[in-house]
Amino acid sequence: MLAMVFAIGVVAAIAYWDEQREFAAALGDFAGEQTALARAIAPTLQSGLPSFRAAARSIERPGMVRVFVQEPSARGLTASDGQVVRSAAVEAALADGVDWLRLSRSEAAALALRSRMAMAGLTRTRTDAGRWGIVVVASAQRERDRERLAQWRLALSVLLASGLVLTFGGLALRNQRKQMLLAKELAVAAVQSERDERLVRADKLATMGALATGIAHEVSTPLGVILGRAEQILSRSGGDERDERAARAIVEQAERISGIVRGFLALARGDAPQTQHIAPEALADVAVDLVGHRFAKADVQLSVSKSAGLPLVACEPRLMEQVLVNLLLNACDACQAGGQVELRLVTQGPRVAFVVTDNGSGISEGEAARVLDPFFTTKPVGQGAGLGLAITSELVKHHRGTLSVAPRADQTGTRACVELPAVEGAHA
Repeated sequence: MLAMVFAIGVVAAIAYWDEQREFAAALGDFAGEQTALARAIAPTLQSGLPSFRAAARSIERPGMVRVFVQEPSARGLTASDGQVVRSAAVEAALADGVDWLRLSRSEAAALALRSRMAMAGLTRTRTDAGRWGIVVVASAQRERDRERLAQWRLALSVLLASGLVLTFGGLALRNQRKQMLLAKELAVAAVQSERDERLVRADKLATMGALATGIAHEVSTPLGVILGRAEQILSRSGGDERDERAARAIVEQAERISGIVRGFLALARGDAPQTQHIAPEALADVAVDLVGHRFAKADVQLSVSKSAGLPLVACEPRLMEQVLVNLLLNACDACQAGGQVELRLVTQGPRVAFVVTDNGSGISEGEAARVLDPFFTTKPVGQGAGLGLAITSELVKHHRGTLSVAPRADQTGTRACVELPAVEGAHA
């Protein structure tokens, strides 16, 4: 029951976050419209203030939309009817050169709009008389009302879904409880403690086995199709080396996906990793080869440096290669064209460190403290779900290692470091 409540809470939180994101985007679009209006009527100032006021009155709506001008070297904002009002927030925004800002209820009311949240679009222009500021302020009442209706609809949907889930979940739990009591009575009748323990363990193993088998089956079916098509390409290549290389690459990557899926299933089951003693250089070479095309497309330089005499590490190669791939791709995404990313392999006491540094957009100390949390991302909306580093961290923990992410010392990018225990006395 607690798990169901937690799941409902997570879904509700995600839905609320998405609704707030959409509302923020709608407000941004609405503010952009006011800025466009301000820019559209700005040229009328070249013909004089009367022409500007006439244009302003044509777009004003009582209580909803007002137009103001800040005259050169003057304080306050002049409305189309000649009234002068003061707004510290708007005047500061004009001085700072921003294009729009959000106004509170009281700030909107001070500008003769309805006492609701408002958006102001700003622009600046020059005439022979000097530098003018133009402001179009519009009430965001409709947008705010729509957002509140959306919140009510969301709350009603969550409550309805929660009621259904909890009702059916309660019935299922009650039935399950009855079955457990019956199984316990049967076990006590024979050999109470031992048989009950075996039944519980067998039930858990059967459930986990069924889940693992189902996932493996669902993934293996499309992988089998991919492999079959690749083999058809190989048989029909007619000795064409380019086609054969492409088909072999498909086969290799499909097998790689299969290995990664098996590793993730083992991780979910809590199995001990099926480790191999492998050279850190080999892991780095495979990861660099896998991400090479992404770096070339992004025009980001990738360099690798390796200390001499690195000891072997114990890991599942494909999972650790995926860890390095994730870190390298994150570094690539953080860089602009012409950026640089470095992968360094060094020993740090009884451990081997894989250090990825970039000179990209960087990360703050606050962001670094949260970057391994699920659903937290520093990427723009739509470009990241906030799960890559969280999964990477779990894979590293699976191998008794550590992952840390922090700003570079010179504050010009980000440093990510994976440390794995070295195999004592083993070198490549």
